[in-house]
Amino acid sequence: MIKTKDLKKVYTTEDVETTALNNVNLNVQEGEYVAIMGPSGCGKSTLLNVLGMIDNPSSGEYHFLGQEISKYSERQRANLRKENIGFVFQSFNLIDELTVFENVELPLLYLGFSASERKKRVSEVLEQMEIMARKNHFPQQLSGGQQQRVAVSRAIVSRPKLILADEPTGNLDSAHGEEVMKIVGELHEAGTTIVMVTHSPAYAEYSHRTIHLFDGHIVSENIQKEFKI
Repeated sequence: MIKTKDLKKVYTTEDVETTALNNVNLNVQEGEYVAIMGPSGCGKSTLLNVLGMIDNPSSGEYHFLGQEISKYSERQRANLRKENIGFVFQSFNLIDELTVFENVELPLLYLGFSASERKKRVSEVLEQMEIMARKNHFPQQLSGGQQQRVAVSRAIVSRPKLILADEPTGNLDSAHGEEVMKIVGELHEAGTTIVMVTHSPAYAEYSHRTIHLFDGHIVSENIQKEFKI
């Protein structure tokens, strides 16, 4: 599903040039569950943004579903992203002015689904996430755990092939963190490919393998369990 070759990302200001990713070579197979770990500032979130086509690499190759996309335009990347990728962020990134239902519905609006299909899909996923009773609430009326359930609902409502999760438990207590990890595990068991950034070795153990980044490089890789295609 994912293959990068000598991927590099450099941020340049007037005075400083910062290399966030340096010759990253990564392969993720369809259906795999991969954790990414490393100290703050090592390039984890940058890598996730490039894999999610939010950001373009400075050089190198990025193949997604067999397409080499590193030189794609923003419109091309956006179309590929919204059809195939769901995001779960540490900070939830919900829209305060929209209800739970409306937040989860948003990706389907962008994809042009009919009103009846949107209602059906949103209702199904809210039931799955056990948050249906809060569908008319606004984000600020929810607990952190409930907000993250809404964020996960929004990520999966379009049934993406790939979920990119950036510290999905970072703002949650341990009980709610375990809940979110259980949900991510269930998504994986249903066939979704997962790439997750985490600081927690315990949560990384849920994955097939853990990739360790340091100063923009992949420095090591641990295999927790065999991945069978």
